[in-house]
Amino acid sequence: MSKRDAKSPEGEIRHAIHLCIDMQNIFAPGGLWQTPWMDKVLPAIASIVSRHQARTIFTRFITPQEPEDRPGQWKAHFQRWRQATRNHLPPSALDLVAALARYVPPARIIDKPAYSAFSNPRLAGLLVEKSVSTVVMTGAETDVCVLSTVLSAVDLGFRVVIVEDALCSSSDVGHDALMTMYRTRFHGQVDLVTAEELAEFWRE
Repeated sequence: MSKRDAKSPEGEIRHAIHLCIDMQNIFAPGGLWQTPWMDKVLPAIASIVSRHQARTIFTRFITPQEPEDRPGQWKAHFQRWRQATRNHLPPSALDLVAALARYVPPARIIDKPAYSAFSNPRLAGLLVEKSVSTVVMTGAETDVCVLSTVLSAVDLGFRVVIVEDALCSSSDVGHDALMTMYRTRFHGQVDLVTAEELAEFWRE
């Protein structure tokens, strides 16, 4: 979304929630599943949270205690990543990074067992309860949990606003491919803004 588009009535950001995906220690630099440029986007995310604390929901990807606790291909996935199960991880690995955890409360946390934030059914209910029509999206990883959550939100009828300089991935190729897809395939359902543009056009 250009600044000209964002200033149009269709582009105004209203009745929104900030959904920050999986900014956890396990994905931070030095973590088991590190996204090396999380530190680069963290200031932009923290700035958004600081302005919209009560309208922020953090998600945490919670791994199983052991692989056998999950069905089907998830079991196989965690057999390959046994060191990511809770029997092997230090508990702090699944915590939010400290720079964001300080905002809880009033920001809220919703834990999820799978990639999409909507794999926890409490989230959709909470958004309906709050009369949310727009989901502002930040976090990790662009091409995995963020992607899955974006598609779930679109399916449920929410408008999605992606803050393009507040996303991180362990794959530059994956990140760039998803940015291209959002721009070219989801017109009218997914908008891209910078953190600076978001601050200008979301003031509620």
